[in-house]
Parts: sequence; structure tokens; C-alpha cells
Amino acid sequence: MTSTLKDIPDIDRPEQQTFVKFFRSLSPVTDGTIRLFERDANQKRYYSFHGDDAHYIAQNIYKTTTVIKYWGGNDATTGLATTLLSSSVAESFLRDALLTKQLRIEIWRQKKNTTSWNIICNASPGNLQDVEDLLFLNSTMTTAPVVMAVKWMSTGDQKIVGVSFADASIKQIGVSQFIDNELYSNLESLVIQLGVKECLIPADESGKDYEAIKIRGILDRCGIVATERKKGDFNTKNIEQDLNRLLEGEISVAALPEFELKLSMEASSCLIKYLSLLADETNFKHFKLVQHDLSQYMRLDASALSALNLMPNPQDGSNKNMSLYGLLNNCKTAQGGRLLAQWLKQPLLNLDEINQRQDLVQMFIQDTELRQTLQESHLRNIPDLHRLAKRFQRGSANLQDVVRIYQVVIRLPAIVKVLKANEPESQRMADLMEKIFTTEISDLYQNLHNLEELVESTIDLDAVADHEFIIKADIDTTLKELKQRLDQTKQQMDIEHERVGQKLKLDIEKKLKMEKHSVYGYCFRVGRTEAHVLRNKPEFFEYATQKAGTYFTTSKLKHINEEWTELCNTYEKYQQGLVKQVIETVATYCPVMETLGALLAKLDVIISFAHASIMAPIPYIRPEIHPCGQGDVVLVEARHPCLEAQNDVQFIPNDVNMIRDASEFVIITGPNMGGKSTYIRQIGVISLMAQVGCFVPCSEARLCIFDSILARVGAGDSQLKGVSTFMAEMLETATILKSATSNSLIIIDELGRGTSTYDGFGLAWSISEHIASEIRAFCLFATHFHELTELGTTIGHVKNLNVAVHVDDSKVPGCRDITLLYKVDEGVCDQSFGIHVAELARFPDSVITMAKRKADELEGNTGTSDKILDDDEEDGINCIKKMILEIGEMGHSVEDLDGLLDRIKVVKKKYQNTIENNRYLGHLASGF
Repeated sequence: MTSTLKDIPDIDRPEQQTFVKFFRSLSPVTDGTIRLFERDANQKRYYSFHGDDAHYIAQNIYKTTTVIKYWGGNDATTGLATTLLSSSVAESFLRDALLTKQLRIEIWRQKKNTTSWNIICNASPGNLQDVEDLLFLNSTMTTAPVVMAVKWMSTGDQKIVGVSFADASIKQIGVSQFIDNELYSNLESLVIQLGVKECLIPADESGKDYEAIKIRGILDRCGIVATERKKGDFNTKNIEQDLNRLLEGEISVAALPEFELKLSMEASSCLIKYLSLLADETNFKHFKLVQHDLSQYMRLDASALSALNLMPNPQDGSNKNMSLYGLLNNCKTAQGGRLLAQWLKQPLLNLDEINQRQDLVQMFIQDTELRQTLQESHLRNIPDLHRLAKRFQRGSANLQDVVRIYQVVIRLPAIVKVLKANEPESQRMADLMEKIFTTEISDLYQNLHNLEELVESTIDLDAVADHEFIIKADIDTTLKELKQRLDQTKQQMDIEHERVGQKLKLDIEKKLKMEKHSVYGYCFRVGRTEAHVLRNKPEFFEYATQKAGTYFTTSKLKHINEEWTELCNTYEKYQQGLVKQVIETVATYCPVMETLGALLAKLDVIISFAHASIMAPIPYIRPEIHPCGQGDVVLVEARHPCLEAQNDVQFIPNDVNMIRDASEFVIITGPNMGGKSTYIRQIGVISLMAQVGCFVPCSEARLCIFDSILARVGAGDSQLKGVSTFMAEMLETATILKSATSNSLIIIDELGRGTSTYDGFGLAWSISEHIASEIRAFCLFATHFHELTELGTTIGHVKNLNVAVHVDDSKVPGCRDITLLYKVDEGVCDQSFGIHVAELARFPDSVITMAKRKADELEGNTGTSDKILDDDEEDGINCIKKMILEIGEMGHSVEDLDGLLDRIKVVKKKYQNTIENNRYLGHLASGF
């Protein structure tokens, strides 16, 4: 990193003083915004950061504050803190800032021959249009930059929410309007389904809009950047005119049903203005308007997204198997990777669509040769067609982009041939492959065939091998003459190549290479082992020694190269008009390219599912799926796909049997670290994988379709936001109770730990009873409240499971050797073994000893169980009734307090043995 600093030149003092004055005149940026300034020196681009941003870069990039310089002064009190970054490091930082850290970016550039600066681009996690070419020209955009605007209103107890969202890379505006509850759980599900990166909301100037505060909380919980916009931006005054200019087709938007969604149209107005869609004429008549139906996909809340480890976290590092996305992502195309992320957040509810995907996955699992051929020989070479199409539409494409499109088009017949040559034996499967892929690809190739002919007739494809992208000389007399001169010049280079080879006695095919270097142009290269032949030979001019070898030239080659460069520039300049015509013609094929990109992305994801299923430590199997509201959850030897893929992990599988009216609600007890959380989460992961269309990690699986997976796991809090662990727990649980249906899957892990034992148990019991008796959803409840297992005695479809523990008391009297078996058995575990876990964590012996002593004291006469039995409770209540009656029958005045106390003592003494032998009464007496 320090070497990049050495390459960045210093700016002289007067220029620094001028800039500092300008910088301090700027208005402050909003929180979460980084402001950087693009600079050029000696044909090298770099960036400067100032003030708080300079400290941020120093701490997060350089990891030291020693790189900070002070412009306009000698220290922090008199000068402006400044940090510099080279272009490559800055671009890497910007990618991370926008996609991972979710910051906003302002890039400024100095006006030519002036001292003033202006903003050249604004970027945010949901709006990457201005920086796409800068940051993603040579790297993959793995996630779609979806930005959404939301507008809401309250009518009585109902909340009506209207949203508009867009992914500018695919030229589509989506709208949705729906009724929500006071917790906005439908909005939470929607932003997760869409993979929203940034959300525009009306500015809350008073800071007291309760609904805005709740929506901000949802966005924060889902990791989405909230951007406030003026309320005037949510105005439908010009929305009809604006949409008519953007949408393809001649039908007025006013005739479309989406136009009747008033709140969605207000949100659309804000979205169009924020993305500046009308400022770019290439957007006109290219957008589609679609209505998103929230109910067509499984609903996921933010807690489920986290509990199921659906998407990667920065903390995962380089281990891609830590998330389900990383585990299943064997996609070879950028559009395939983005579609996989979309599918994981949009599990299907339609059984026919699920079976169709699984049929396709099965075909690619059964045909290894077909799968590998498509992955390695074809899909690996497919560029990001959506981004390429956008470059053509914006007019920023070049001849190299035309060639990249051409190379995709000429590959299509080979893809079709491979698919047809490996048709499955089953006619139904063969028809499905033909319908979904083969016919569609063939039809798209026919539409693109003219583009293929255009490229072959206008572009010099022979020159492409030398990374030169030029128009064919045959189509113009002047170009033909220039091409002849270029060929003659190239022949002179070849003659010089042979001469130097003879002079140095080196084989020109193996030892002495003539190459076109990005900096030096045409020059010679020899390997490091042959570099000694250049010593003491003044006719050879060495450029540099790099990893590939030593680059050098001769005076003659240098002269020829200069002539070659001049001819190339002349050729390039003359062909510009023809190049423009070719690019404009290719741009007309953008809709077909986008359709092809979407189809190849689907093929890529299906093959990726097949690859992950067959290459797992134990191959996945196809699940049997029943319609929503029918069937059970029966998994044989179920495994957690991410955990079993970790190195040095020997995963122990477990069976799952959740049967309607028999074991819909499962309570799992057992020690810490015994596997309770893994068990309940893997069931959620397997259910989601099945509804996405993938095979699942079991030896046998029968599942029903769930309309949602809702989770309450972990003990995280948001103290900086004023939300305690317990409040976060209650908010998540409230969302579950409000939005769950009988067709939902609910996962609850350790509810009630954030408050007192009695309050926590009371809440856990009431919530469990409500889910089991009122909602009747499939539910997995892991808990340390052993008393909760008594729910099974009153509700027939509640089943108790425990994670097995082997306890050996034989070694040392009074000490137990405990082994966690990670197997799930039927029944109740009435111990938590928390002190044992503390021993595993290497607590000091004195702390462990004191903990055991205190635990024994608290247990008292209760043995090893804390359960308050129903019989004891009933007998205790009857005893209390008798005692009260006897006290009342003694006949003293109620106002005589001393007499009343004497009566209580007499009666208590009479029933002392009963109180001591009844656990319920003993529990009450301990409070007095």
C-alpha cells in the first residue's frame, strides 16, 4: 500500500491553499457519504480524501494515521487532513463502500484549466449508474442494485403501502400496493424478496412521524440504506407524462391497471427523479412497467434471512460455504449469480413451477457430461449481457463490445447442439428441455443471425486475435489503402524479428518473442534466463524487466512501431463514422440480448443447483413436495448444507417428523452447544431449498409448501439505536404473531432470555400456546425452559424432543463427565449443563466451584428438575382455600391487625408439613 503512495506526486503549496479554501466552502455531506476528488498527474489518475473522510481512509485502508497529510497548515489545528489513494486502490475501496458498507459516494473533478470543481457522479447502493463503467468494467457485479421508493398512509387501523422499485440495468420499473399491519411485516417481506439496496422515504422534518420511525426500523433491520427525499418529490402531477416517455409501446400508461395504484404512482415519481431517468434520452421507450404480487413467493422476514444464513456476511471472509448463496453459487456468468440471489429470496409457492425446476436439475445431475460441457466450454465464456446491452443503449459501447456480443451469438448453435445431443430418455423430460431452453435459444439465434452477418462483413475478425478492433478494409477504398500499409509495416516488423533472432542466436518461436506491449507498443521479449544475451550490445535498448521477462527494442523496430502507431491512429480516426453505424445497428438488438441474458442466467442457475447437489459431501436428493396446506415434514438423515461443507466437520444427521395433528409443534430441550439451533435451522434451510427448486441434504424428504418462514433467533441487540436485546426479541416475535398463518414455518430459538426467568417463561408459554392452539403453524421451538414441555400434556399436537447427552458419574465422585452426542431423541431433557459449557470455555476453577455450589443451593429440595407439577399446583391452591376459610372462621375483627397475624400464624403452623411437602406452596412461601 505504501508503494502506491510513492507513485502519487505531491501538490504544490499554492494549489493546496486554493483547494483548502474551496473545500471549506462546501456544504457538509449527509451521514454515510464519502466525498472524493479525482486528480491527474503525469498521466496517472488518483484520488484525494479530506477531513473526516481522510481519517476514515487512513484507518480502514492503510490501517495507520501516519499517511495523513495536512494541506494548508502543519497540523490538525491549522491544516486540512488529506489522504491520497491510487486509482486501482480507490476503485476497489469504492466497490466495497457501495456494495458492502452501503455508503454513498460523491466524486468531484476539476474543470479543465480552472481552479473550480464540480460533481461528476453521485452513487449509492441502489444507484450505480454513474460508476458502473468505472468500477465494474473488469469485475463482476454480483448483486443487482435495486432501489425502491415507498409511500404510505393510514386509514383507521389499516396501513396502505405503495412502492415503486427499479433495477436500472434491466430497464424495468415495478410497482406494488398492499394493505399492511401496524408492524409493516408485508413491507419487510417485500424488500427482502426484491433484494432492495436502498429505499427512498419522505423526509420526516419533525422527527416525530411514528410510521416513518417504524419503517426506518425495518429498513435498518434488513440492512437497507434509507434515503430521505423531499415530500414534494412524491407528487403525481407529471407522472403520466413521465411514464409515457419511459415505457415501451404506444399505449398510454393511464390505460394500465398499475396507474390506478395512487401511492405507487407517487413513489414512482420520486424514483424517476432520484435516478434521473428522464435526463438520459436513451431510456425513452425502453422501460417496462410490471406489478409485483407479494403473494406469489414465500415470505421471509429479516430474522429468517439471518437465521438461515441465506446471503454472505463480511465476517464470513473467504469461506463461501458459510452462506447458502455461497454454497450453491457455482454460476459461471454474472447474470446467473444475480439470478441465484433473487431466487433464494423468492422461493416459489406454485407446485408445478417447483417441480419444473427440479425436473431440470435432475436432468443435469444425471448427465455429467452435459453439465460440465455447458459450464466449462460455454457458460464460462458468456459476458454480462445485461450490462453490455446497457452500454449500447447509452452509446458508450465500442467495437470490442460488438465482438463480445458476436462471440456469444456464434456460440448459440453449439449450445443448442449440446442440449439436443444429450436429450434425456424420458420423453416428458426431453419435451421440458426443448420447451424451456432448446427452442428458446434457437429462436433467439434466428433473431440475432443478422447481427452475426453484420459483424462478419464489417469487422476484421483476424485482427481481433491481436486484440485490435477495426473495421474491415474491404468496405472502403481509403481503409483498404491504409490496411495495405499496415500489412507492409507488419512485414517489416517480422523481418526485423528474424534479423534480431539470428543476431542473438535465439529461436524466434520459443525464445525471442515479438509482442504488442500496452505501454511500449511492439517490442521484443526474452525470458529472464536468456536476458544475459543483451549485455554489452548497445544496439538493443532495454525497456524493463518484469515477471514475464525483459522487454527491449532496436532503433529500427522503434521506428517501425512509431509508423505503425501513426497508421493505426489514422485508421481509427477514419473508421469512426463506420464504427458508429455498426454500434447503432447492434444497439437495436438490445431487447433480444437482454432476453438471451435472462435465459442463459436461468440455465446457469439450474446447472449450479445440479453441481452443488452432486458435489456435496453426501449428494442431495430430490424432495417430494405437497401443495400448501397438505402433507407433513418428514426428513430422513437431514443435514445442514453449510455446516457439512466446512472443513474438518463430521456432521451427525437427524430425522425430522412433523405430522399434522400429531407433532406440528416441536419443543426441543437440551444443553447449550448440543445442536438445538442447528437442528431447527437446518429444517428451515431444507424447506427453502426445496421451494427454490434445488435438491436437499437428506436421504429422504417429504415436505409441504410453506407460505412463509418466520424466525426469532439469537440474542442480538441494537443498543446504539436504543433497542435492548429483549425489545428486539419482542419486536421480532410480534411480527411472527401478526403475520404467521397455518401454512407458515416458524423457528424460535431461546425466546424469553432477555428478561427475568419468570417473565421470560410466562411469555414463552403464552406465545407457544397461542401458536400451537390459535395459529396452528408448523413450529420448532428450542428452549431452556424445561417447564415449557408441559405444554404437550394439554395440547395433543405438541411433541417434545431433546438433544442427547451422555453423562458418566463413575470417574470422580461428585463430578460428571459429559459428552454431547448431537442426536435428537424423543422426550424431555431437564438439565441445561450450562456450568459444563463454562468448563469447556476454560473458566477459572474457583468460578466453576462457586457456580456449582450456588446452583445446588438454589435447587434446594427440588432435585434436578425445576418443573412445577400440575398436581402440586392444584393441591396447593386447595390448601390455600382451606387456610383462608379457617382464618375467616376464627371470628376476630378484620380491623384487629395483631389478632389477624396471630390467626395466620396458627393456621400456617397447622399446615406447615403440607406447605413443606408441596412444591407450589414452597415456591410461594419462598417469596415471604
